[in-house]
Amino acid sequence: MKKGSRISPQIEKCCLLLVANESFVNAERDLEILTGITVAHSTQHRLVNSYHLPEQKSVKRANSLSMRKAKLCQSSKTTICAYALRGTVRLRTPRGKQSEWKNYKAVRVHDRIGMAFFQDNENLLQWVNQQPLSRTVNCLGDGHDGVWNIFKQMGSQHQRREILDWYHLVENLHKVGGSNQRLRQAKNYLWQGLVNDAISVFNDLKKKQARNFQNYLRKHRFRIPDYQLYQELGIGIGSGSVESWIKQIASRIKIVGAQWNPKNVSQILRLRCTYLNQFLDLSIYA
Repeated sequence: MKKGSRISPQIEKCCLLLVANESFVNAERDLEILTGITVAHSTQHRLVNSYHLPEQKSVKRANSLSMRKAKLCQSSKTTICAYALRGTVRLRTPRGKQSEWKNYKAVRVHDRIGMAFFQDNENLLQWVNQQPLSRTVNCLGDGHDGVWNIFKQMGSQHQRREILDWYHLVENLHKVGGSNQRLRQAKNYLWQGLVNDAISVFNDLKKKQARNFQNYLRKHRFRIPDYQLYQELGIGIGSGSVESWIKQIASRIKIVGAQWNPKNVSQILRLRCTYLNQFLDLSIYA
């Protein structure tokens, strides 16, 4: 027993494991069912906020990173892809006021471990840069400037290779609308990385959507590779890995009725990620 504590280390571990998956109220109920011991949900809440969770680091050189504004991914051929995405968390507001939702960013390394950060880009970048990175980092992102600004601070300039997410690119293509034949032609050009040809497909269109898409392609020209070749080489071109990661985090953060004090969000995100990374193994805290 710790000095001044009425809860044994083993029960503390049980509390952490339960709270990482369900509400504090349900954790109180389930702990009593499983062990016959009652630890109030308010006590478990204080325990989580005061607990020092371990630093999580990949044991292998990362060849894939995923992130959501939190994505980063890498193949066995010394490449890493990065994709930035956002998750959302509902913050507690005064009674009678409308709920407030804020973004957090989540990052995944090599499909093995991941972390999430709430309004804390500094620690996000520090965590990523502490991971063992490969010689080439494929930074996979959408068209948001904020994403690329984050990527610029990851690794070194010579490591990074910026790639526009294929599925985001196609989504923007279909916003142009109009002839399906024209859209298919543009999509085929983009799949092969033929940006100029894709731009020329819309030269005779005057509507705003077409002009916006052309400007979008010009802006990200150097981020549009030969996607077909990349797929054949096993280099990631989409965001599926980090989307899955965000959903796993959200299954705890967005449970029915959950509202979070802003100062507690970072710790519950860290606890959930620690659990998903299997760092809440009892032997770690023995």
